[in-house]
Amino acid sequence: MKFKYIAFLLLAIMAIPAIAQKITPAKWSWSIKPANPKVGEQAEVIFKVAIEKDWYLYSSDFDKDLGPTVTTVTFKPGAGYQTVGELKAINPHSKNDTEIWNGTYTYFTEQAEFRQKIKITDSDYSIEGSYDSQSCSNISGLCVPIKGLFSLKGKAEKVVSADTAVAPVVQSAVPVDSVVSKPSTVAIPTEAPEDNSLFAFFWIALGAGFLALLTPCVYPLIPMTVSFFTKQKGGKGLAFLYGGFIVLIYVFFGTLLAFFAGASFANFLSTHWIPNMIFFTIFILFGISFLGAFEIVLPSNLVNTVDAKSDKGGFIGVFFMAFTLVLVSFSCTGPLAGSILIAASQGAFLKPIIGMLGFSLAFAIPFTLFAIFPGFMQKLPKSGNWMNEVKVVLGFLEIALAFKFLSVADQVYHWHLLDREIFLAIWIAIFTALTLYLFGKISLPHDGPSKNLSVPRTLFATAVLAFVIYLVPGMFGAPLKGLSGWLPPMNSQDFKGSQVAEPVAETNEVLYSDFLELPLGLTGYFDFEQAKAAALKANKPLFIDFTGHGCVNCRKMEEYVWSDPSVLQRLKNDYVVVALYCDDKTELPADKWYTSKVDGQEKKTLGDQNLDFQISRFNSNAQPHYVLLDPRKDDKPMVQPVAFDANVAHFVSFLDEGKSIYQSAK
Repeated sequence: MKFKYIAFLLLAIMAIPAIAQKITPAKWSWSIKPANPKVGEQAEVIFKVAIEKDWYLYSSDFDKDLGPTVTTVTFKPGAGYQTVGELKAINPHSKNDTEIWNGTYTYFTEQAEFRQKIKITDSDYSIEGSYDSQSCSNISGLCVPIKGLFSLKGKAEKVVSADTAVAPVVQSAVPVDSVVSKPSTVAIPTEAPEDNSLFAFFWIALGAGFLALLTPCVYPLIPMTVSFFTKQKGGKGLAFLYGGFIVLIYVFFGTLLAFFAGASFANFLSTHWIPNMIFFTIFILFGISFLGAFEIVLPSNLVNTVDAKSDKGGFIGVFFMAFTLVLVSFSCTGPLAGSILIAASQGAFLKPIIGMLGFSLAFAIPFTLFAIFPGFMQKLPKSGNWMNEVKVVLGFLEIALAFKFLSVADQVYHWHLLDREIFLAIWIAIFTALTLYLFGKISLPHDGPSKNLSVPRTLFATAVLAFVIYLVPGMFGAPLKGLSGWLPPMNSQDFKGSQVAEPVAETNEVLYSDFLELPLGLTGYFDFEQAKAAALKANKPLFIDFTGHGCVNCRKMEEYVWSDPSVLQRLKNDYVVVALYCDDKTELPADKWYTSKVDGQEKKTLGDQNLDFQISRFNSNAQPHYVLLDPRKDDKPMVQPVAFDANVAHFVSFLDEGKSIYQSAK
């Protein structure tokens, strides 16, 4: 095996992060000038954007109706400053485009600069907001949205007499949700909260890859493939190349999905009934296939053609050997890889790439390691009926997970086809069937002759039985906190045992209460203006809950934090609660439609209007998002809004601080 082939493969794998990096071809930073502003005087917030080679960034000073995304900077109402005038773009290029846009637009290459004048009104200032721009490639034509948050916090020098002048306090730019030891101007992208979920998703995908190895389509191929490489000259290098090609093939498909169905479609894929019903159907078919009803296979002509090319040998031959493995094993790996891609399509741009990287690494590593260390092959379990058992277990899990997609569509569109007790009944039936299968009480088409149960199978069957027993009380109203977010909300359940919800109000008094309901028996509203009027009348602050039917973390907050007596008591007694569902698809009367100033789109549904309100007013588009507002002022939150935080003490402190500020205000 020639070294240059291995070197080429290493470079190709190393290029994967570079592909992902292209999602941020323009990096924002910000600062304030002068660095030590004085109270009562003007300063400038300066935004600089480093633009990668062969990319450009649209400016802020052309007609937004022309077509390209105009760069906007939104300043969140904050303490200690006021904006003065409009955002100014510094020396952009200009182009009269008659082919596509039929007009003149402005843009930047290499570096962009925008300036916003402000007036410092207090010694302690907190300047926060967001930027929204678009960068496009001169080569591929690909355009990528560049969004993020900025934050500048510091102390301004008070203007005093020379006799009493004090040394200025050095201002520092503090990135959102970050703690630094020195001034920083690092841009915080909106995707930053995804870092942890991407890391967790990688491990989930890695686990799915290892499960794929244990299926009957893949596991028997390991000794056969490894045997081939150990008999070849330079076989270890070939095996390394073989594993690398497996990774590249899967990551290629993940990258395609990232470009064509990335983050911009996440909300549509997560909440609209069409993709959710498609995903539900796909998961059901995957599950039934794993149970043995049929096999999902690719056309034999395609497999045979690719396999024939693997005989060429060398670099090309090894590639087609890897491609053949991917195609031959599709009936077992397709459902798992497809599930990873479906889950990834509803998240950030990087998620499909990260998912396929994790899946393929688990899939490729054994082939490479066993070729390098063939002695380890002796320790592998022999092929047998246990592989089909793994496949059947995965089939039951696929079918169970399918109902989560149906549940999301059911909640968002208020079909009431899959209320909580029906969902639980289905899951209890599925996992009971799995328990009976694992205990050997039922068999499926591809099962071998029945034998005594192994200890691992017995233990796993017992664990599944315990899960079924855990689900049963949920049919009678038990909260089942361990499954928060996975189950439909408690308010969709007809029978709740001895739990009696407090009436909110008459249906004809509270807008949208005929199909929306607050959890835990809370009284409240679902329209901001109505809730604000009620808060003024009750002389209470307003608790705004930006939530969603398909929001997993929203349900976790309600079941883990809101349900705590110390929190629930404060929500009931100290605040007027309004829940604004940002994914509800209820279409409003035509006289309530309007065109958003944020994205220029017409907002027709309740969810679209609530989300537009959250973005335009509070500079956030993620749920849950909790805001404490003084309805007498209605200008800015009383305290910094909070998102998902399962710490009850933190949430109690948040509520108490808001109440204290409200009571002390005139």
